[in-house]
Amino acid sequence: MRLLEALAAASDTSLSVSDLAERIGVDQPRASRLVQQCVELGLVRREADPADARRTRIVLTEQGTAVVSGFRGDRRAAIVEALAEFTDAERADLARLLTKLADGWPR
Repeated sequence: MRLLEALAAASDTSLSVSDLAERIGVDQPRASRLVQQCVELGLVRREADPADARRTRIVLTEQGTAVVSGFRGDRRAAIVEALAEFTDAERADLARLLTKLADGWPR
């Protein structure tokens, strides 16, 4: 899912296997295996990079896009359900604390 999410987030940027490895925090051989598994499942495809014929970029297929959309929808629904009992003040506190956490997260 991290690989598919990374591709979805970079929808207007072509990503190589090395780019994906960096974005999902795995080494290049592992990323290559994950890409191959996703190709076999019909979730991504390899394309020649029009700017550099030596480079291959990885692109979500329609099926891969549908999987990401479904996953995002499921997560969104779970978050809405989890926050249903929060007051407005509690939601504001949570948002403030999550922002603080994100700002301090090592890059």
